[in-house]
Amino acid sequence: MRVPERLSSTTVRNRQRGADGRGRTDEESASDGPSCPGSLIVVSNRQPYRHEYRDEDATAPSDDGATSPDGTGPPRTGTDGGGRSVAETQSITVDEPTGGLTAGLDPVMQRTDGTWIAWGDGDADFDVTDERNCVAVPPDEGAYTLRRLDLSDEAVDSYYYGFSNRVLWPLCHGFPDLIENRPTDFDWYRTVNERFAEAVADHATDESVVWMQDYHLALAPRMIRDSVPAGATVAHFWHIPWPSPATFRQCPAAGHILEGLLGNNLIGFHVDQYAEQFLHCVDRFFPTATVDHSHGTVRYDGQTTRVVATPMGVDADAYERDARADDPDRLSDLLEEYGIPQGTTIGLGLDRLDYTKGIPERLAALERLLERNPEWRGAFTFVQKATPSRTDIETYERYGELVRGEVRRINRRFETDGWRPIVYTEDVLSQADICALYRRADVMVVSPLIDGMNLVAQEYVAASVDGDDALVLSDRTGAHERLGSHALTIDPTDIDGFAAQLEHALSMSSYERRRRMNTLRQRVFDVDLESWMATQFDWIRRVHGDRGRSETNTDTDSDSRERTPPV
Repeated sequence: MRVPERLSSTTVRNRQRGADGRGRTDEESASDGPSCPGSLIVVSNRQPYRHEYRDEDATAPSDDGATSPDGTGPPRTGTDGGGRSVAETQSITVDEPTGGLTAGLDPVMQRTDGTWIAWGDGDADFDVTDERNCVAVPPDEGAYTLRRLDLSDEAVDSYYYGFSNRVLWPLCHGFPDLIENRPTDFDWYRTVNERFAEAVADHATDESVVWMQDYHLALAPRMIRDSVPAGATVAHFWHIPWPSPATFRQCPAAGHILEGLLGNNLIGFHVDQYAEQFLHCVDRFFPTATVDHSHGTVRYDGQTTRVVATPMGVDADAYERDARADDPDRLSDLLEEYGIPQGTTIGLGLDRLDYTKGIPERLAALERLLERNPEWRGAFTFVQKATPSRTDIETYERYGELVRGEVRRINRRFETDGWRPIVYTEDVLSQADICALYRRADVMVVSPLIDGMNLVAQEYVAASVDGDDALVLSDRTGAHERLGSHALTIDPTDIDGFAAQLEHALSMSSYERRRRMNTLRQRVFDVDLESWMATQFDWIRRVHGDRGRSETNTDTDSDSRERTPPV
């Protein structure tokens, strides 16, 4: 096997060009969909495409030496033990986006000939890029440029596993007691954010729209604002919750985080509560800033930042299509593999192994359900699909052990010959498998202790094409604002109330289930992923227009405003 050559920047650009100069045919150029008001640069920690080495004679990717789920494993180098080099025994495969924001943004990027900047975490990522670490994607189409940042193991450990997920993640989800502020993590977080900002500056023009994603890049907006042409617009969507000022003050770099984010022209959150709490934090930490809560604006350092709430949706059509296309044999095989008899009433949970997801509380509610309702023993099985996450962090490892231990204990207590109350799996499931489970599940349980939005609830509703299902939903999710009135609402920490809602879901009449699901489906399809992105770009257009008008005015106070934030 010949490892692909490192492509020159000219080759990358040429492969991007198609019939209309942007890698698209005339028909594709005219397609409907959200459009960005300028040249789009998306910046995120996660990349939309990952290149990986794979043994040519293997039927499946090997775990030996492969990257971890978080993409930080060692590269495949050296020999295979038989004297052959890796280059001779491996081919390069491409992991493509299968859901969420990356999958939703990919077609938008293809229409706009944009640039996506992200951490290159695949072990073959930099064997297919040019001298600027750019590669044209999607493979064989080359509609836009993916620029990858090559981060050292130390940078990943401190920036990603460190400050991002040992400080910002627990802080923003209301777990300040889980914050681990290691000595060099914030320095690395700043350094990596600087590298992202430098990469943006390489590509930005006066017409650029720079769209940042999430909590990994909180410092970068200010750095970008200071280095890109004045006409560029910088926007940021914060996908996780934003805490109250009382909680946020426990951040070891609170002022720096706010200072960075106020480099944006636009900041988006999922729900009003998070947007309002962000404004309150600015009030608390930046007394020289002018905060207008009624209009959602902050005036600071001569610049206005608009703060908005726009709940994110899912690609509802795709989930419905996949559910309708489901092969009956696929579901039968899954049920047989997991030892679930045909005709069993099925509940479903689908989560990362993360302490915010409330899985132990869910298991406790299931145990209470079986205590109170012995008639469901043998007739109801709960399938818990869990995905190990951030296992380099001890808190996550302990959480996974707790969940597995509780599953074993409850199963030992209630299981009979041929029946287990809880089927627990960490198997990697395909999108088709997941949609088959969504469609088959009679009850979906989404019970995080806190969640910025939670797309699983919406995915389930979109895939519930038979309409005779029930959604049990935590009132601590962003999704609850849109779906809560027709889901069965729970407080995930109230185990008795949680169990009662599970009883309700299992005993509800078909008419009631269909009535609720019909309304849920309308809401999910009315505000889907494409609609959400269109709303983002509408706000960007408004902000860009407001900036054009405001640049004709002079802010006499801007020079006197304190620029350096408190720590």
